[in-house]
Amino acid sequence: MGKLFASLYLYIIVSLFLVSGVIEQLWPYEDTQQQLSLDDEFGQSLWLLTQSPEGIDNIGSRFQSKVVQKQDLMLPKEQREALTKHHYIYVFDQQQRAIWYIALDAEKLLQVGPITVLSPVFPSVWPYLLLLCVVGVPVGLWSFLLWRDFAKLRLACEAVDGSQDFELSATSKSFFLPITDTLSAMQQRIQHLLTAQQELTSSVSHEFRTPLARLKFALAMLEDKVTDEKAFDYIDNMQLDIVELESLVKEMLDYARLDSQQPNLKVQTCNLVQLLESVITKLDFATQIQLNTQLPLNCTYICDSHFIARSVQNLVGNALKYARHEVRVSLIENSQQVIISVEDDGPGIDQAQWDTVFKPFARLDKSRDKKTGGFGLGLAIVAKIVSWHQGSCALSHSELGGAKFTISLPK
Repeated sequence: MGKLFASLYLYIIVSLFLVSGVIEQLWPYEDTQQQLSLDDEFGQSLWLLTQSPEGIDNIGSRFQSKVVQKQDLMLPKEQREALTKHHYIYVFDQQQRAIWYIALDAEKLLQVGPITVLSPVFPSVWPYLLLLCVVGVPVGLWSFLLWRDFAKLRLACEAVDGSQDFELSATSKSFFLPITDTLSAMQQRIQHLLTAQQELTSSVSHEFRTPLARLKFALAMLEDKVTDEKAFDYIDNMQLDIVELESLVKEMLDYARLDSQQPNLKVQTCNLVQLLESVITKLDFATQIQLNTQLPLNCTYICDSHFIARSVQNLVGNALKYARHEVRVSLIENSQQVIISVEDDGPGIDQAQWDTVFKPFARLDKSRDKKTGGFGLGLAIVAKIVSWHQGSCALSHSELGGAKFTISLPK
């Protein structure tokens, strides 16, 4: 950053120095001492000309002049003394025109003027263009280099999550090379942590399967030897726990596979109305909750139909867990996006938890029971799939009284 501010300071100082030099060379200005010297010479010349009738006639032929009485001229004390000393003075009228008074004798003065003083006129704009180049070229070059480096820094910050690589060539003399070096080290560290986390999740999930299989086999063998009725209740609970662990392992493997890298999406044009109807028909088979739809007659969208169907299935399945009587699925299409909404009439979700429900393993207190189950990965998978399609997920209150999940897919 020191290099950045030093270059800015240097550009400003150099530009001001060059501008001042150009102004001094191209824009003439009135120097006080030189003006006084010229005024004295002109006044003495006029006074010398008034010493002869021919000189007075010569002045009259060139300038407007007339003879006035000295007593009719109201002058301050300083100007009266100057007139007595130098035999001439000059004043300016309201139009800033110069008027000379030359002493002819003790009673009369020769008034010469008023004389209009013309300002210098520049017939062309090249001095302004030159000044613009002197100031604009260095500042513009500095601004361009700064804009270029800011653009590269923005790309670097977007890539620092580890999903892609970035670099800023050292030959570009970037202002932000120290920052990009830090970002590069940070990206490598994040990428290492993400890889380690994904490998750990996948490895642990796979390792769980072996002891779970042994537990299932041991319980099956134990059922044949147990005669106590109460023991069967414990065995049934243990089998439910094993099933829950198997579901957790399956979801962890699914999320680890989706989180490791973005798959090659099979993007094609699909009918979202038919896709939603297919998902709803599949989930409506074994539930007492009423599934209502608000769908248009037709809506085509370019996407991976498999993953979009899975995200909708996760949302509808999550809504069925908490709904009391009704779940509503709607589809709205406009010129900019396609909006899929899933809402229920359940207890809803506290607004303070809206920002966390799409994070992995985020579970609400009301969901920690055997009835609803869930491990906090379903909504995280939805958010991951929607992000692959450059969309967004949102949570709000439903008109039915529960929660409303919304998927927005841009066109």
